[in-house]
Amino acid sequence: MPSLKTFRLRIRSVQSTQKITKAMKMVAAAKLRRAQEQATAARPYAEAMDKILASLGASFKGGTGPRLLAGTGSDKVHLVIVATGDRGLCGGFNSTIVREARRMIRSLLAEGKTVKIFAVGRKGRDQLRRDFGPMIVDTMTDLGRPRLSFGDAQKVAGRVMEMFEAGEFDVATVVFNRFKSAMTQIVTAQQLIPPPAPEASAAAPAAAGGAVYEFEPDEGEILADLLPRNLTVQIFRVLLENAASFYGSQMTAMDNASRNAGDVIKKLTLQMNRSRQASITKELIEIISGAEAI
Repeated sequence: MPSLKTFRLRIRSVQSTQKITKAMKMVAAAKLRRAQEQATAARPYAEAMDKILASLGASFKGGTGPRLLAGTGSDKVHLVIVATGDRGLCGGFNSTIVREARRMIRSLLAEGKTVKIFAVGRKGRDQLRRDFGPMIVDTMTDLGRPRLSFGDAQKVAGRVMEMFEAGEFDVATVVFNRFKSAMTQIVTAQQLIPPPAPEASAAAPAAAGGAVYEFEPDEGEILADLLPRNLTVQIFRVLLENAASFYGSQMTAMDNASRNAGDVIKKLTLQMNRSRQASITKELIEIISGAEAI
């Protein structure tokens, strides 16, 4: 059985770890509130714009509409944007996103499609590199430092636009975690280019019936400015949802780690007390045996 000194060292080590996990939990909880407010505020605008452009895209299918809206007319090459975090210690936040990305990539490859991966976040790149290293065409890390801003989304959207204008892909889909609560995040795959056609059940009645849009002053001028802006807005929403999900997952993970550290401390303390009691009992027996021998 380990000595009392060994038990004390182990207890101190676990207590130090527990202090760190408690501090990380408090920091994550403080950042979660702001991230949640930002993600919630961005949803209505992003969802409304996505529905409008999806409806417009359906009307332009097979027509002469902008490529960013109507697509290239092909779906041979798919760009999968895997949005994860740069750090760990956040439970299953990164692994759930990567798992969904792997499933999507394998499904596309099984259909005979060409897949390219754009990793937004260090953890996604590191986990996908082993199985799909040659497919990773670009990586962006350290976004949101010191604070997530619209400029971070513009960097990602700008790179996606460059690849699309160069004809490097036909369809772009982003995989991320949508924030629901501190304990629940929903892994989501959202098609960005071209916008998917709205479902009849989810679309507004006017859109489902074929709404007619009037453009003022000019259709081409408005869409040329609106479509890249919508791409940036959708990516900004993805980054905000990911940030809220990351801090929620981290807060939950650090809370569980603190509880587990407390359980370990209790077990080690109990074992140390038993060891000390056994040592005292042994010494008493030796003293009594020596006294009787005399």
